[in-house]
Amino acid sequence: MKIAFVGKGGSGKTTLSSLFIRHLAAEGAPVVAVDADINQHLGAALGLDEPEAAALPAMGEHLRLIKDYLRGSNPRIASADTMIKTTPPGDGSRLLRVQEDNPVYDACARPVRLDGGTVRLMATGPFTDADLGVACYHSKTGAVELCLNHLVDGPDEYVVVDMTAGSDSFASGMFTRFDMTFLVAEPTRKGVSVYRQYKEYARDFGVVLKVVGNKVQGPDDLDFLRAETGDDLLVAVGHSDWVRAMEKGRPPRFAALEESNRLALRTLREAADATYERRDWERYTRQMVHFHHKNAQSWGNDRTGADLAAQVDPCFVLGESVTAGA
Repeated sequence: MKIAFVGKGGSGKTTLSSLFIRHLAAEGAPVVAVDADINQHLGAALGLDEPEAAALPAMGEHLRLIKDYLRGSNPRIASADTMIKTTPPGDGSRLLRVQEDNPVYDACARPVRLDGGTVRLMATGPFTDADLGVACYHSKTGAVELCLNHLVDGPDEYVVVDMTAGSDSFASGMFTRFDMTFLVAEPTRKGVSVYRQYKEYARDFGVVLKVVGNKVQGPDDLDFLRAETGDDLLVAVGHSDWVRAMEKGRPPRFAALEESNRLALRTLREAADATYERRDWERYTRQMVHFHHKNAQSWGNDRTGADLAAQVDPCFVLGESVTAGA
């Protein structure tokens, strides 16, 4: 299952995504965790110290390798130079699976051992001094989008993505790449404003959106979130001494997490798992192609000097039964 955590800056989405990743690992589920926020904090939230987090390879720096590998023998893609972040797979393309070894994971993923299991962690990479004033951070997250377009996952396999803050993820088609989107909202007017934006933007794309209330301190906070988000409110999370200890770099065993918060994490997994039966790979592929056409027309054709619409394989539908190209 592909799962996104979104929310305004400071809402706690990275903390909650890291708790969810720990929960999945503790239950023995295979997990690929992706830090797609340009402010890279997921590694630290999963227990890496500063040098370890800083040493994570940046996916953007391995974009050429990613393109070369995913292109495979697809005859519709002349070269890696003509691939952009929205290029869809077709006959001959190589696909990524959660439980496999491949050159993309070798270059871009690092194992992180958690209570009960090990997850693969990937990161877009932070903004550098060379990027300041000349680069858009969406160029960094393009590697994530390209990988998601070529990734096939099955039941009880999880790809958990900590997305960029706010509604900026709508600057690309990446928001449609998920089975479930958890929007983390504080019980404040600003906290629910991102929810309203996300709800409106996602309405026409079949995005499954559920709200996770965070920093909820009492019945008034819960009533506020219910009034503002209605049936989209899935669960609320309150104060956690375990999280406070984790933020100080001294987390106890994950089994010591408060029972109410462990129950909330189980609720998140059950909600995500329930979307599996409603998967529509044809719609998923159609949306992928839709955003590829938009990006090709707006900038991709000019950037590459090629007609990128020709990259679309009209007979190809991504799905669990598809065999990767050679």
